[in-house]
Amino acid sequence: MLDIAEELHRWVERGRDFAVATVVAVGGSAPRRPGAALAVDTDGTAIGSVSGGCVEGAVYELCRQVLQDGTPVLERFGYSDADAFAVGLTCGGVIDILVAPVRAGDPARTAAAAALAAAARGQAAALARIVTGPAPLRGRALTVRPDGTYDGGFGAHPALDATVAAEARAFLDAGRTGTLEIGERGSRCGAPLTVLVESSVPPPRMIVFGAIDFASALVRVGRFLGYRVTVCDARPVFATEARFPDADEVVVAWPHEYLERTEVDARTVLCVLTHDAKFDVPLLRLALKLPVAYVGAMGSRRTHLDRLARLRETGVGDLELARLRSPIGLDLGARTPEETALSIAAEIVADRRGGSGVPLTGAHTPIHHEEPAPVARVS
Repeated sequence: MLDIAEELHRWVERGRDFAVATVVAVGGSAPRRPGAALAVDTDGTAIGSVSGGCVEGAVYELCRQVLQDGTPVLERFGYSDADAFAVGLTCGGVIDILVAPVRAGDPARTAAAAALAAAARGQAAALARIVTGPAPLRGRALTVRPDGTYDGGFGAHPALDATVAAEARAFLDAGRTGTLEIGERGSRCGAPLTVLVESSVPPPRMIVFGAIDFASALVRVGRFLGYRVTVCDARPVFATEARFPDADEVVVAWPHEYLERTEVDARTVLCVLTHDAKFDVPLLRLALKLPVAYVGAMGSRRTHLDRLARLRETGVGDLELARLRSPIGLDLGARTPEETALSIAAEIVADRRGGSGVPLTGAHTPIHHEEPAPVARVS
């Protein structure tokens, strides 16, 4: 639900009732991950997607049905070998989808509204909803903030709300979406429960060091991929908002000094395009020690070897140097700034998703690399 929070928040503000279908679990080559959602309002307007088109029609009708009768539904869709024209995923995958109403007066409305409002503002929030369990609890929801406070509840026992809130906060801290399995004793309602926890966190950061023409193209690609992009350069004549209108911010500072004081996390990517030792060496010496997702540096192979030698002289070890992607990007034969930006972005995506970077044609490798959604269990 939170992946289409901006539009759903507007629906809530306007008092519109709707049903939302959310991917709970996937198997095989399913095109969308847990948390992907499709919503339908009382006028029949639809937004979002749960399968990239394979089962959208059937899910749309389920939303209309649930919106009318108010009863949540958990439905499984998969490819049917017996009938290739049956509703299913022709890519061979399987998806479980929770379809739930969000109507005025429904128990989950307040909690869902709080989560949607936070996500629409770019703030961190987690939404926990019952997927399987006693019928009276289905459709209930709880919204958790980063500090552990929460809105809503499941109406079973305060201890259950507290347990789910604590577990959902852990999901939120990791920026993950997945299911929480709670045993009969932990549920306090006489039956085991499955809870879907959706996390919405601010966009990951991409910091581009070096205000050059290649940086301008990389900023545009980074924004397209959903990053919050910062350009940093020590030269004020080059680091201007006029030259980088697509950047979220442009900073004039020595790169390593800016990196020392700015906030990064495990999703942050650092792209060093300065290829100037006086900037690169102190910057990379620091960057390679930080718990970030990706560190890449531009330059020729000769520049790379010289850079490695300089970094070793400053005490950077082999394990840290092994993290450095240099020369930056995948081998696409890129020449223009736009092509180079594409090669860098491709390497970032491959690194994030575990891809090989080889052509899919004839490779016999999975198109979608398995990345199981986290499943937490509470007895």
